[in-house]
Amino acid sequence: MQITDTAAVVTGGASGLGGATAKALAAKGAKVFALDLAASIEKAEQVDGVTYVEADVTNSEQVQAAVDQAAASGSPLRIVVNCAGVGWAGRIISKHGPHDLELFRKVLEVNLLGTFNVMRLAAEAISKTDALTDDARGVVINTASVAAFDGQIGQIAYSASKGGVAGMTLPAARDLAKHGIRVMTIAPGIIDTPMLAGVSEEFRAGLAAGVPFPQRLGRPDEYAQLAVNIVEHDYLNGEVIRLDGSLRMAPR
Repeated sequence: MQITDTAAVVTGGASGLGGATAKALAAKGAKVFALDLAASIEKAEQVDGVTYVEADVTNSEQVQAAVDQAAASGSPLRIVVNCAGVGWAGRIISKHGPHDLELFRKVLEVNLLGTFNVMRLAAEAISKTDALTDDARGVVINTASVAAFDGQIGQIAYSASKGGVAGMTLPAARDLAKHGIRVMTIAPGIIDTPMLAGVSEEFRAGLAAGVPFPQRLGRPDEYAQLAVNIVEHDYLNGEVIRLDGSLRMAPR
């Protein structure tokens, strides 16, 4: 599928994986609508071709308004990339007692329910566009994590949420096949995003040393490159791709 002259929705689009993806899609000629929270948008690097839209991915009305804005942009909405997510650590039992249930609920709500919320609303809009070659209409790319498969100690909530995203991939692709919408998931390893901005160089080097090859942290632009490749490759569907330098996470 060609990216030029299409509209794209990217969640978490103000920074990190989403910011890099919004920039890459805009460079390819898409009208990009980057959804994020107000605080993140205020700090975002302004990119030509990207419209920043305040929206909470768990809020159906806000997401619907953003999808409607993209669909009415004059270019058909054909691309959705879900990058919005949160991650907090906590063991099932710790010295503070059992895992906080509301914290677990919040991680699932943003990472899993939020991804599904955007997918369901955007897919409906994509389904109303004119069909292309092979009756294709668009693609949804979701973001899981290697934690979906190699969850570490303290990652119970995050791993559960990302495992859910990975698990949605095939049934979503099958559900949306008759509408000409592909669904793919990227499962990144350790990527050098703003979430790592506060760690020391020593800690960063330790993380990089655990990656077999290339022995370094991944870059947001490499995630964006893969997302662009998925959009342009019409036979990729219903699959989770690990982007991790063959990393397999240790228990801790």
